[in-house]
Amino acid sequence: MTSLRGRCALVTGGLTGQGYAIARALVAEGAHVAVGSYVGSGARLGDAAAYPEEAEVARVRRSLETEAARVHAGHLDVRDDDSIAGFIAAAEARCGTIDILVNAAGTTAEQPVAGHSDALWHKIIDTNLTGSFRMIRAVLPGMMARGWGRIINIGSTAASVGWKDNPAYCASKAGLLGLTRCVALEGASRGVSCVMISPTWVETELMRRNVAQLVAREGKGRTPEDAMADIAAANPQQRIIQPSEVAALAAYLCRDDARGITAENIQITGGALW
Repeated sequence: MTSLRGRCALVTGGLTGQGYAIARALVAEGAHVAVGSYVGSGARLGDAAAYPEEAEVARVRRSLETEAARVHAGHLDVRDDDSIAGFIAAAEARCGTIDILVNAAGTTAEQPVAGHSDALWHKIIDTNLTGSFRMIRAVLPGMMARGWGRIINIGSTAASVGWKDNPAYCASKAGLLGLTRCVALEGASRGVSCVMISPTWVETELMRRNVAQLVAREGKGRTPEDAMADIAAANPQQRIIQPSEVAALAAYLCRDDARGITAENIQITGGALW
């Protein structure tokens, strides 16, 4: 018997990467899912996000739909309250009231503090941190009123370790950890848990784009493939974490028997801090 049968999950950043893997895992557990990402260029400003194109929306919807699972997929800009409200309305019309929220939308960029532009700083903070806050603010009251909810924020080891030339990303994930703990306390007496999952490098398109930026900044002749191999070799397990590993943990945390796990920052590192 699937443990999330009939539940509705909303996954931001759900058309690509870790978000898509999590959506697949939740469908396997019996949940209906609404997956939203910024569709199009996203006013890139030098960030590394993997913005899907319109054709991806239908492909993802088809890949997730089953006889038991209703799916909504579309454009979602977590930096815009109107976009959030419209997406949630469409998601609930298709899938039901939101029981589970996974904040997986995110971006980053290789840029040192010295010379870091305000526009890029604000975009990363607004996507990774404030966007998660907006999503939580939109669905938390309903979860608390119904006495059941799961909120999972996709963080990073950067929240506690830091990373050279990624100040906005590290600051956003550190802030997300503080937000996670506050939401967990607010929802604790009303059946709502909130947990942050913090992996090290995860093999996604965002990682590949980020590594390409890193290599370009180095200017040492390394290829992105060389850099990926070096990252794997530096991990105690000699590998890069896979999206399916994050997804498996996220799915478990949504079950009833994980209700006591809240206000936590659970790291998936393969033994490495970064």
